[in-house]
Amino acid sequence: MSRATLPSNRRRFPATSYRRATGNFTTIMLPESALVFRRSIGAALFFLLVSFSCILLFRNADYSRISSSNHWGRVSAVFPSNDSVAISNEYSLENILNEAAMKDKTVILTTLNEAWAAPNSIIDLFLESFRIGDRTRWLLNHLVIVALDPKAFMRCQAIHSYCYLLATEAVDFHEEAFFMTPRYLKMMWRRIDFLRSVLELGYNFVFTDADIMWFRDPFPRFHRDADFQIACDHFTGSFSDVQNRPNGGFNFVKSNNRSIEFYKFWYSSQETYPGYHDQDVLNFIKVDPFITDLGLRMKFLDTVNFGGLCEPSKDLNKVCTMHANCCYGMNSKLHDLRIMLQDWKYYLTLAPSLKRLSIISWRVPQKCSLDSLKHPGAPEKSVQEN
Repeated sequence: MSRATLPSNRRRFPATSYRRATGNFTTIMLPESALVFRRSIGAALFFLLVSFSCILLFRNADYSRISSSNHWGRVSAVFPSNDSVAISNEYSLENILNEAAMKDKTVILTTLNEAWAAPNSIIDLFLESFRIGDRTRWLLNHLVIVALDPKAFMRCQAIHSYCYLLATEAVDFHEEAFFMTPRYLKMMWRRIDFLRSVLELGYNFVFTDADIMWFRDPFPRFHRDADFQIACDHFTGSFSDVQNRPNGGFNFVKSNNRSIEFYKFWYSSQETYPGYHDQDVLNFIKVDPFITDLGLRMKFLDTVNFGGLCEPSKDLNKVCTMHANCCYGMNSKLHDLRIMLQDWKYYLTLAPSLKRLSIISWRVPQKCSLDSLKHPGAPEKSVQEN
């Protein structure tokens, strides 16, 4: 049988190529120069693919190295550690307060600087106390941490929901502010001015120092008829006795015209008593006729419920908060606060019958004491530390 001829409209292979039939398949054999060209193209593509993969690998490795070496973790990947970099609040103070407030427009406020914001430092113990306290965890939903410097702000963002950066021109609050130093005084008075602005926005607040441990919900123990109520270093036994020694580290204030005017008067009184901190000035002005004329309803909180190292609450069945006051230096505070938390955890393990017997008490103060406040260079005007 003769072989069929391909139609004339089909492409003919060049003379230099040839075909080999194998079964039903036809293999086209290209000339040697074409094979070399195809192999060169393939090698070039392979080289480009490998190079691109290496670039991605090195970029990822470099990013991981930078991120892992950053002390502040996730937040510092966005905000470099250079203090000159501007960091600002994403939301206004009013928006943050509105989000954090209880139904009656009450918020819990504390201040934080870099020294107290370090990992395993004051702020971590403070937050832990809310988590292990008796019905206190829910209060964290209403806590706003007011950062006094950028690094404290970044640390706050990593550990808590509501953070606000309080910028202060020409003042650096990032280091530990030792008692009665100029930096300490500026920080205390900046706090009073800030709290006045919160009242003017229409919010009630519980202000608490971060070295105060929250063991029970304090709201049932507050006086309902008071505009301004404050914890004490020493409580005389009477809620209205002006001879009580108030401590500015813990107070509950309702927003109204009386409290706003009181905070303005308190802040302006630093000019009348230069060189004193807010707590000493409060002791001076609490008997001022202006307070009486203003009609401010002031109450003092019992140390049985709101104790501190100056005057510890002796009954763990009644304590709401405990303050590391009358204590100089962060290391001393940390030591005694950790023991305080251990004592509370042990108390929680007791059977109800043993708790009622009040068989245990605090093992503090240890490193904290009034003697610790007598350090070189400290003014002798006061032995109280907020």
